[in-house]
Amino acid sequence: MGRDAWDSILRWPGDLLLSSRVFLRAINKFAETMNQKFLEHTNFEFQLWNNYFHLAVAFITQDSLQLEQFSHAKYNKILNKYGDMRRLIGFSIRDMWYKLGQNKICFIPGMVGPILEMTLIPEAELRKATIPIFFDMMLCEYQRSGDFKKFENEIILKLDHEVEGGRGDEQYMQLLESILMECAAEHPTIFKSVENFVNLVKGLLEKLLDYRGVMADESKDNRMSCTVNLLNFYKDNNREEMYIRYLYKLRDLHLDCDNHTEAAYTLLLHTWLLKWSDEQCASQVMQTGQQHPQTHRQLKETLYEIIIGYFDKGKMWEEAISLCKELAEQYEMEIFDYELLSQNLMQQAKFYENIMKILRPKPDYFAVGYYGQGFPSFLRNKVFIYRGKEYERREDFQMQLMSQFPNAEKMNTTSAPGDDVKNAPGQYIQCFTVQPVLDEHPRFKNKPVPDQIINFYKSNYVQKFHYSRPVRKGTVDPENEFASMWIERTSFITAYKLPGILRWFEVVHMSQTTISPLENAIETMSTANEKILMMINQYQSDESLPINPLSMLLNGIVDPAVMGGFAKYEKAFFTEEYTRDHPEDQEKLSRLKDLIAWQIPFLGAGIKIHEKRVSENLRPFHDRMEECFK
Repeated sequence: MGRDAWDSILRWPGDLLLSSRVFLRAINKFAETMNQKFLEHTNFEFQLWNNYFHLAVAFITQDSLQLEQFSHAKYNKILNKYGDMRRLIGFSIRDMWYKLGQNKICFIPGMVGPILEMTLIPEAELRKATIPIFFDMMLCEYQRSGDFKKFENEIILKLDHEVEGGRGDEQYMQLLESILMECAAEHPTIFKSVENFVNLVKGLLEKLLDYRGVMADESKDNRMSCTVNLLNFYKDNNREEMYIRYLYKLRDLHLDCDNHTEAAYTLLLHTWLLKWSDEQCASQVMQTGQQHPQTHRQLKETLYEIIIGYFDKGKMWEEAISLCKELAEQYEMEIFDYELLSQNLMQQAKFYENIMKILRPKPDYFAVGYYGQGFPSFLRNKVFIYRGKEYERREDFQMQLMSQFPNAEKMNTTSAPGDDVKNAPGQYIQCFTVQPVLDEHPRFKNKPVPDQIINFYKSNYVQKFHYSRPVRKGTVDPENEFASMWIERTSFITAYKLPGILRWFEVVHMSQTTISPLENAIETMSTANEKILMMINQYQSDESLPINPLSMLLNGIVDPAVMGGFAKYEKAFFTEEYTRDHPEDQEKLSRLKDLIAWQIPFLGAGIKIHEKRVSENLRPFHDRMEECFK
């Protein structure tokens, strides 16, 4: 007899509370008889005791007894007339549990869920009386098998379900910790195991409460963050079934936002649990709700096809090709399905063609700091790097960000705030653009790699980002600002590479360096040379490109009235005075000379292309540019 039976009893006509009081007496009489006749040795009846516990928990959790849901007046009226029947039955359940003696092990882990449900009722005395049952369960299983894994697995599984259903709070988390640790203090052999368990459950409860708190939130970003926190928890603690459950929750959130790349990376995590084998999938590695049995190979292949489709929509053809190659190897070398192989190779060919022919705008990246005690714990006083969508400007991104936190104040500085802001009760948001730092790719070194290929890697698979701001030091020469142009550079390293299973990741390391005027000049020249060379290659391979971008780039470099040209660098650094005062910079000066020397033929080639393409009405502009170059 359990909840269904109790629900049918509640449908009897009359006063529910009066019926409950009558039924409470009946349950207690029932318990009395069980203690007398069905507890000792051969008389012990497991099913009878099991029915009692389930019936008692169904009674204690019925809606009509949850007094905190009523108005204050009704609460007092019920309390005065009937008392809190939950306490009475809860204390009886506790007493009945302790009377079980050696029979307790029969109810582990089966009774973990019902007892958890009872302890989650927000009544302090009831919680204090019943939470110690958990320790008794742990001790009982530990004495039998040397650990309490069955108990631990069950409580983690049930806790997820209960908290998502609206039960549990921070007070429960604190009480659970204090009671279990107090009980464990009297049992040194199990103390460390209990402490580890408490830390595990506390971490889970924090994440579950955060997750529940944002479920009704309009911000899908917050929901995604909490979902990732939970799936990482389940992954770290080897709970595959729960891990996969939250993977698919995250995948669905991404699809709702058209985040196809992130949906692909999310689903890819499921495939990492699968092998290319004909072994049947265990239930825990199947998606929740999948009924028909599948082999690892079947499920992995199906997932790959879905993921390739997502990567295609996200224009991440490099990733799609990588998965296609893995599938092709299976078709060619393992299952010998040449028809599927031919389809796969045609799909790969299309992706390669897309890489070379379809424009992929570089996404911008934004650093976002959430400061102040007004933010939830998963954001509070943390910095994240966000990957913008196609053509998304910082102003638009920031507007959308601020709309999620209407009470937040926008910070107008890019410097990290002090403790006064971090400890303030409000919400302060900082947002600015950062530059991705390209990782070196050895396979591209000293090879003529097309821009369409290399440009992709400049803004993808990135984990390091820079923000640079100019600072003045020493005497400023109004005629040549480059000589005193120092750069304060902040570097950010994220927890994972972007893009990934989120459009943002937390910054796990920040550092600051100062770039000297000479080092800044070297960087500026190097970047300019790269841009010129890239544009030359583009215009040589595509005659239909408009001339304006090339005009602006070349004029900005060769016309002293615009940027000053490299003559400004020569005046600032290639002097006897600078060489004498900075003997340690000889190598850097040589590097800058080389970059200037390399730039001259690049500019010459660019101006020749410009001369061939320029229209007659822009001929005077070209002639002036050519004159400046000479």
